[in-house]
Amino acid sequence: MVSLSSPIRLACPLGKCTLALVILALAGIAGCTVGPKYTRPSAEVPPAFKEAGPDWKVAEPSDAIAKGKWWEIYGDPQLNTLEEQVSVSNESLKAEEEQFAQAREAIRISRSQYYPQITGGAQGAHYNESPNTPLSTPTYQDYQIPVQASWGPDLWGRVRRTVEASRSEAQATAADLANAGLSLHAELAQDYFELRGLDAQKKLLDSTVDSYQKALDLTESRYKGGVASGVDVAQAQTQLETTRAQDQDVDVARAAYEHAIAVLTGKPPYELTVPPLPLTTPPPVTPISTPSQLLERRPDIAAAERRMQEANARIGVAETAYYPTVALSAAGGFESGVAGTLLQGNSGFWSLAGSAAELLFDGGQRRGLTEQARAAYRQSVDNYRQTTLTAFQEVEDNLATLRVLQTESGTEQAAVAAAQHSVDLSISRYKGGVANYLEVTTAQSAALSDEITALNILSRQFSASILLVEALGGGWDVSKIPSL
Repeated sequence: MVSLSSPIRLACPLGKCTLALVILALAGIAGCTVGPKYTRPSAEVPPAFKEAGPDWKVAEPSDAIAKGKWWEIYGDPQLNTLEEQVSVSNESLKAEEEQFAQAREAIRISRSQYYPQITGGAQGAHYNESPNTPLSTPTYQDYQIPVQASWGPDLWGRVRRTVEASRSEAQATAADLANAGLSLHAELAQDYFELRGLDAQKKLLDSTVDSYQKALDLTESRYKGGVASGVDVAQAQTQLETTRAQDQDVDVARAAYEHAIAVLTGKPPYELTVPPLPLTTPPPVTPISTPSQLLERRPDIAAAERRMQEANARIGVAETAYYPTVALSAAGGFESGVAGTLLQGNSGFWSLAGSAAELLFDGGQRRGLTEQARAAYRQSVDNYRQTTLTAFQEVEDNLATLRVLQTESGTEQAAVAAAQHSVDLSISRYKGGVANYLEVTTAQSAALSDEITALNILSRQFSASILLVEALGGGWDVSKIPSL
């Protein structure tokens, strides 16, 4: 590698004037910023959500989802309390906040390059040279208080582009923080409603175990009276114990969800107990934004957009390598061979210097770095557009899920009613001696299965509702990104 360097040393009044003129000229040039100007690339936005039916309404400022505390649309005080604890105590969220703090301080580091670096110190030395030295005084002292300053003017915008890149990265990290918070709040809400769904199953199974116990008692009485067979008793016993085991198994899943909720709220599992509260009603209709608003309300889209600007600024940083590097330096202070005269006026010294260097040959390194930066920008554009497409897919998926589940829920409720009617008929036929007990247990098992399926559909409706809120951005918008 070959470089050209032209140092300029000025140490006279004329030199000071010349250097001042040079600095003023450099300040004028410093308005130049190389690299492409950033313009946000377009992304395909549909005119409407395909799966949104007539019952969906657009979110308004008065809606809880538009205010950010979207979980309040479910009207559950217990959920509200847990969600507030996530914002304060979740350890993963704290780690994301520290990540943002690091990115914010990186801006300060980048901005420091705007200013000169100044160093100062003090030193003293006693020298005892060889008697044969040509020096007239082989033994002497030297005391110094030097101050040095160096500055590289931002002629081509390298520092400005670096600051721009650091700012964009910090803003992307702020959006990452918002996205992490949204995901954690959604995860807690999902766990909470899964737990409440299990509470509903537990209540159903407890009631069913009681009913089967009564049926077993009746069958045993009929057996003792010679009306029922031992096979009937065995079938009733088998059905009871199988359902009881199923009832107990619900406790395993419920405990796991309760422990997960504790960790999300920043507590060890032994500190949190969520009282049982079975699900009874479907979730409310989720207010949705328009497709065009989605680009402004998804923190992951905002993060991808900020990283596009960062990548664009990195192109400018790479292109500044094609231009000369200019450096200015100054030094001054006091120096004397006697400590007592160190701070006297005639002990002062100063110097001013400037240099310029241009890289003449690098074997294609600068071109490679520039093309690499441009490719990174194009990659960020692709990532942005893919993130946007994924966002629209997630909204459509959950709109479709909620629409289909609403229809499926009605169908399943009809199945539950029909199964219960079948149970009533089978019991009547059994008591009348027309049917055996196998018919009863078969009808009861089908009815229980239908009721559990109905509860699972209800849990899935809540899960899809939460995922839809998350896909819509949870009330967040780009105005919440700090300007930095």
